[in-house]
Amino acid sequence: MSAGSELTVVHVMRHGEVENPEGILYGRLPDYHLSELGRQMADRVAEHLAPRDITHVVSSPLDRAQETATPIAKVQGLDLATDGRLIEAGNVFEGKTFGVGDGALKNPENWKHLFNPFKPSWGEPYVEQVVRMMGALDAAKDAARGHEAVCVSHQLPIWIVRSFVEKRRLWHDPRKRQCTLASLTTFTYRGDKIVSVGYTEPARDLVPAHLLAGAKPVKGKAKAFGA
Repeated sequence: MSAGSELTVVHVMRHGEVENPEGILYGRLPDYHLSELGRQMADRVAEHLAPRDITHVVSSPLDRAQETATPIAKVQGLDLATDGRLIEAGNVFEGKTFGVGDGALKNPENWKHLFNPFKPSWGEPYVEQVVRMMGALDAAKDAARGHEAVCVSHQLPIWIVRSFVEKRRLWHDPRKRQCTLASLTTFTYRGDKIVSVGYTEPARDLVPAHLLAGAKPVKGKAKAFGA
């Protein structure tokens, strides 16, 4: 098979559930770790991927992503790499709560950040997320060429890069992102070109109902969009 026709698969995984009882939008803050359920999710996906031809595992530098990627690398007998381009999107509301009716959006002082949802005005521009995520995916593809790679990242950057590849608009309703905790968004390359995108949820039965895509908000249970 020529280099231009070989297939390489890059699985982009969202990390597992985080211990976050206060419902903080933790963004890029340090010391937010997987909950016990989150560790179960990570182990489940590691088991699911065990038979695959994975030769490269790489993660966002944030704790929750590193802890999700570690069992995958261990099962595959690989060292875990880190790529800063896989990090969560920047957000001015980082460190604040987003419960229904009782969070940061209730404060008029924060409304000035909401004037342009198309950019978005409250955080890292969507286009910048696309650029860095495409760079991270291409690097993973090159590292695993002819085999498979796993990249552990975060909900918003994963959804944005998928939307770009599938030629959808980048601005969107966060409640409708198809990127559940511990899910896999899979990009298949033929040579250097993405030829298909797939999506699976190996740990769906472990995900609390209010955190599934399209679930109605529940008072006191923050969804931490983009986490």
